[in-house]
Amino acid sequence: MENIINLEERRIVVTGASSGIGKDTAILLSRMGAKLILVARRKEKLCEVMDSLSGEGHAFYCADLRQINEIEDLVKTIVSQQGKLDGLVYAAGVTTPIPLMHFKPEKVRDIFDINFFGFFEMVRQMCKKGRFNEGMRIVGISSTAATIGNKTQSVYSASKAAMDGAVRSIAKEVADKKICINTVAPGMTATDMYTGYLKQNGEVSDANQKLLQRQYLGIANTTDIANAIAYLISPAARFITGTSLLVDGGATSS
Repeated sequence: MENIINLEERRIVVTGASSGIGKDTAILLSRMGAKLILVARRKEKLCEVMDSLSGEGHAFYCADLRQINEIEDLVKTIVSQQGKLDGLVYAAGVTTPIPLMHFKPEKVRDIFDINFFGFFEMVRQMCKKGRFNEGMRIVGISSTAATIGNKTQSVYSASKAAMDGAVRSIAKEVADKKICINTVAPGMTATDMYTGYLKQNGEVSDANQKLLQRQYLGIANTTDIANAIAYLISPAARFITGTSLLVDGGATSS
């Protein structure tokens, strides 16, 4: 039986690759034959992920994507050293639960820098002539928070909604370059974010029980999200662009 997800020899950049969804996505894509280019801030964590990858020809770069003005040089360096690119998985991101009245403008900017502006600049730089192969795929990690409101998540929700909105327009701009761009919108997933949520609310709290009732397939594993990303980053998804794929255990249908 033919495997429709074929990533052999495709060079794919994964940001936020040192942990969580980014890490498990990188490991999965390497098993499918991709050449991974990992980007994150912590060298020791990146080295650990590198040791977990299958195959050969992978590379990593330490970078803080909050430093928007440094992204152009980062992409130039990656392309000059690794060759033209076939994909981007933007899994870098932060969530900081802060009540509305406690937010300061600088904190809003800090969250947007990594969750949205870094994504936008990575896409812009990678879509420049001579930096990509025909059929490049781009997947941003959004969230159901882009459409479902929760207390203390106003800025995080706004940053993910910005990503989804931008993708719908970017898709039209890059279509003539044979580039497809989408987002994946996970529901609550077993990452550090959910660990923090449980510390704040408690596993048997009313808040967590309501969450589990709404997300009726339970809490996702990071591999559940990675599987969806693997499809969208592959040539098999050539007819999907400008949209967000919900991987939410039913949360948005409740």
